[in-house]
Amino acid sequence: MTCHQPPRLSLGALLLAMLALAGCSDSRGPASPAAGRAPAESSPAAASRPKRFIFVTNGDDPFWDACLSGLKEGEKRFGCAAAGITVSRDVNNATAEGQIERLRQYATQDDVAGVAISVIQADNQAIIDEMRKLQARGVKVITVDGDVNRETFRDARPYYIGTDNRVGGRTLGAAARAILEARGLKDGGYVQFAGFTDNDNARSRMDGVSEAIGTAYVQRDRMADEMDHLRARDNVRNAMQNHKDVAALVGIWAYNAPAIADVVTETTTRDKYVVATFDAAPLAIGQMEKGNIDVMVVQNPFEMGVQTVRLLKAMVENDPAVLAEMFPRAGQPDGDVYTTGLRVVVPDASSPVKADLFDPKVVEFMPLSDFKGWLAKYGLTGS
Repeated sequence: MTCHQPPRLSLGALLLAMLALAGCSDSRGPASPAAGRAPAESSPAAASRPKRFIFVTNGDDPFWDACLSGLKEGEKRFGCAAAGITVSRDVNNATAEGQIERLRQYATQDDVAGVAISVIQADNQAIIDEMRKLQARGVKVITVDGDVNRETFRDARPYYIGTDNRVGGRTLGAAARAILEARGLKDGGYVQFAGFTDNDNARSRMDGVSEAIGTAYVQRDRMADEMDHLRARDNVRNAMQNHKDVAALVGIWAYNAPAIADVVTETTTRDKYVVATFDAAPLAIGQMEKGNIDVMVVQNPFEMGVQTVRLLKAMVENDPAVLAEMFPRAGQPDGDVYTTGLRVVVPDASSPVKADLFDPKVVEFMPLSDFKGWLAKYGLTGS
């Protein structure tokens, strides 16, 4: 068989072919916008794409169910459907690694427009880095309930929504002191329990408790359980065993309250301890009804959810009026913080904790029956 060579193209023909190819766009990569034309992300088609707001929790707890109800309320209240926005909750696995991986995944999803995160570890550099990367991609990032370390990482988010945790801790400390003094316990030790002691909200609350409970009472320990509910109960048992002068057991995260109540019940030592806790998990409400919790300082995760949607939507839509209303002190110290209020809840039976112990502008004082009525109004089982 004889082989024939293909005909050769002249130099001019080659140049014409190259010019023709140069006029074709490469479908495998983005093309630069034509002169005078808006970039693709600013086009009407891009603007009409569905957008997602994602709330990533620190772990799994009924506390976040109330927040989810608030997110859904905010989605309706602020017209997200008409704006092409959906709102969802992503439940983390109670580890920093879980939050890091989720943030990395969001960065690969073009429809994610806003992320709210309850930061599990305030000083975790990898979490901070992923938050910054999302912002660099144009995703709006805020913190809710658990903030970053504001001294070093404030730039990782423009705003925080939630409790002023130092004030919350002071509130709980003042209430615990009132009960201790009413029982004639003029001194003694106390132990505080939380998921993580390096978490921003836990650390701030515990510091606040220590400020307000008074120097007559000595903090014997801060015990972390890493959101392991069995370990939370073991920590209470160990605190009782290791510190014989302990007079108050202070629960900082929602599940710590029923953990403490369970242990003082099973050990028949309820009368020995003041039980002062944060949040009102459904089990904690039942334990207060039984007389096993003396006072609860309750946050408002429902309102955190509502205001999360309000803020992210204002940021995405560049609505300065809403931002100014939510943050009237922007640019001033802690002017980037939106607080959602506190309640002090006490048993319906007489309590040494009285409303005049607190600033009514900051704290709403409620007997348990009134608080349960508030929950029922919004179809909630806890807060």
